[in-house]
Amino acid sequence: MRKSWTAREMLIALAIACATSAAGATPPTRYAWLRDGSAYLWTVDAPQADASTALPSTLQTPLGSVWKLFVYAYLVDRHIAAPDYDCGGGNKEEVYCCTAGGSIDRDHALIQSCGLFFDPARLRLDTAGWREYWRARKAPAWLADLRGLQPERRVSVASLLQALASIPARTRDATADTLVSVITSGHGQGAVTYYGGLLRVKTWTMPTAAGGYQGGAAGWLADGTPVWLGGPGGSRNVLINAAPRLAPRIARARVPDDEACVAVNFFARYAIRKVLGPGIGDDGEVLSMRLRGNYTVVFENGNRLAINSRGEMRITPDKDGRPQIVGRFGLNDYVARVVQREGDTVQPEAARALAVVARSYLVQQAGRERGCYLIDDSSRTQRVLPRNPGAAARAAADFTDSLVLAGAPVQFHRDQAAPNQMSWLAAKQAARGGAAFDAILAATWPKATLTSFMSSLAGDCLSVAGADDWLRREAPIWARQLAGRAGYETPPLPAVCEASSGRPYADAGRNRVYIYRLDTEEDRIALTHEYLHLAFEHHPRGVDEAFIEHTARQLMRGGN
Repeated sequence: MRKSWTAREMLIALAIACATSAAGATPPTRYAWLRDGSAYLWTVDAPQADASTALPSTLQTPLGSVWKLFVYAYLVDRHIAAPDYDCGGGNKEEVYCCTAGGSIDRDHALIQSCGLFFDPARLRLDTAGWREYWRARKAPAWLADLRGLQPERRVSVASLLQALASIPARTRDATADTLVSVITSGHGQGAVTYYGGLLRVKTWTMPTAAGGYQGGAAGWLADGTPVWLGGPGGSRNVLINAAPRLAPRIARARVPDDEACVAVNFFARYAIRKVLGPGIGDDGEVLSMRLRGNYTVVFENGNRLAINSRGEMRITPDKDGRPQIVGRFGLNDYVARVVQREGDTVQPEAARALAVVARSYLVQQAGRERGCYLIDDSSRTQRVLPRNPGAAARAAADFTDSLVLAGAPVQFHRDQAAPNQMSWLAAKQAARGGAAFDAILAATWPKATLTSFMSSLAGDCLSVAGADDWLRREAPIWARQLAGRAGYETPPLPAVCEASSGRPYADAGRNRVYIYRLDTEEDRIALTHEYLHLAFEHHPRGVDEAFIEHTARQLMRGGN
């Protein structure tokens, strides 16, 4: 839905259009970043594959919805309680917030870009306190002007990057954890396929005088680097269209292990007789020491296993004096070890899916000890590689940095699929067929939501009463009736979620359909209609609304 323009937006859009017309070309898509005090600019669609230049101070951008990011960060850092916004149905801007009678909290308001929530007057933000806060952080002068923080305000891209850099690291990380969901389920939905968990940004879209849009995003990379993206079109299109060239550049950035740590009890189901290697005596006495180098673990059953450690593993005596090996890892290091031990990296998209599953299982099932996750290395939980993981396994963990499935229990098995349990072999087969990691996950967990493990956001798929059971009964009947029709393929049973605004729709990427209710025949036709979009997804009929609607009504009448 396109919002109405303010008079000020119209004047700015006209100025942009005139400047563009004078230049005689459509504005390019550009990407800027700030690192080690220097700002850089790269034209994404330029012929030169990798040429970047110093960011000119004259390049400007509208704030768009990015102003909400700064209000959010201020609330977080100052520990200011923000009441939920209640939708009364009388404001057209509530389309970005909730339906009449509903409400929206702070985190969801940032994801959905609900400007009414962040209205400084509603939040009763003190202009003097706001000004002093940002001045103390040496932020650009425009950010200290609370009343001037409007979508149409134009600022230099360089100063926007400086403003993002001025946010304290802990607050930046908390804000970035929420922004992960912009890419997975917000206005950047669909971009997670290309950027994984590497991009944490607030999207922005502004109108142009020609009746089109300019848009992009601003925020941080996983390592805290401030970034900005801008180009012609809405924000989602800019993100996705830029992905073939931008995503590989972003993926080259080093992903640091986050503050989370994982303590692993290695070989939990197998008694260790002794450990052989550097620094360990031959007298059998078990000392507590870090392991550095190559070692051999000798088990009571006579088996032997070579392990390697750079100091992250140690040997200690258990309560009976027997040797035990424990490890302490960063979260991505742990995930990479599970990916390589439980799966492989032959199909990178399958490996990425397994990385998300491994991280999700840990967050859901592990115990906690001294601030770390605590888990056994076992076939009953997750097996963990007792040596350094390879580069491909670490790449799968880093690409999906922080991503977990929220809203459903998570399990996996080598070759057995079940509700909420991914089959590793099926995941590899799907990847060979061209499925991206998020689509592989959606096939098993259509109701779960990809988000950061540090985010407070829960699953965003609210069930429609009776809809899942009804669709489960009807879909096999439709499959028999539609068998042989050109383009028909029986899709994985999608989740039926409650729509919050607009018309019912199907989301093939997340294997979901969105409707409002299932009370009347028209409601059932709407659900059938959206299901058929999934069933004919790979055929031109899938976008033929007349065909889809006609077929849905035929099915509801029981006809052929």
